[in-house]
Amino acid sequence: MTALERTELVKPELVLLTGGARSGKSRHALDLAAQRPGPRGFVATAEPFDEEMRERIAAHRQERAPEYVTVEAPLDLAPALTAAVADHGIRVAVVDCLTVWLGNLLHHRNLQDAHTPLPEVEALLTLLDRPPCDLILVTNELGMGIVPENSLARAFRDRAGWLNQEVAHRAHRVTLLVSGCPLPVKSPSPSTHSVNLTPGVKTQ
Repeated sequence: MTALERTELVKPELVLLTGGARSGKSRHALDLAAQRPGPRGFVATAEPFDEEMRERIAAHRQERAPEYVTVEAPLDLAPALTAAVADHGIRVAVVDCLTVWLGNLLHHRNLQDAHTPLPEVEALLTLLDRPPCDLILVTNELGMGIVPENSLARAFRDRAGWLNQEVAHRAHRVTLLVSGCPLPVKSPSPSTHSVNLTPGVKTQ
C-alpha cells in the first residue's frame, strides 16, 4: 500500500468541545488543532454587532497563530467550510462557535419558536456526516442553569441543546471543559448506534 493510499484510508475526525462560558474551550480547540498537520483554518461565527463584540473578536484573533486561515461564517457555515477546504487546502479547522452561529440564524430569520426548521442547520449536519477535513467544533452548555424566564430564551436553549446532541452523535470525540480542565465524554468506539434526536421526540 502506498503512502497516498494509506492517507486516503484515514477519515477526517470530528471533535466537539462543550462547556460553560470562559471554561477554556477556545484555547483547548487551538491546542488540539496545533497538534495536527496544517494548513489550519479558523471559522469564526461571531458578528461585530457592537464594540464589546468587536473587542472579543480582536482578542480571539490575537490568541491564535498567524498561520491560521480565518474564515468568517456567521450564517452559511457548511458552504464556508467546504470552500475553505477547496480554496486553501485546510486539513484541520476550528469552528468557534456553534452557539453564536445558532443565535445569528435565529436573529436574522426572526424566529422565536423552537421548532421551525433551519436549512443551514440541516446543511451542517449533512456535512458532518462526511467531514471535509478534521473539524474541532466549539459549543456551549446552556441547559445546566435555571429555566429561562421568557419563551424566546427557552426556545434558544432548546434549539442549542438539540443541535449539541446532533453534533455529539456524529462526533468521534466529545470533551467537556470545566475551569480549563478537559473531561472526556465520548471517545471513538468500534460500533455506532442510531438514535432519534428529532426536536420534540423523547429519546431514551
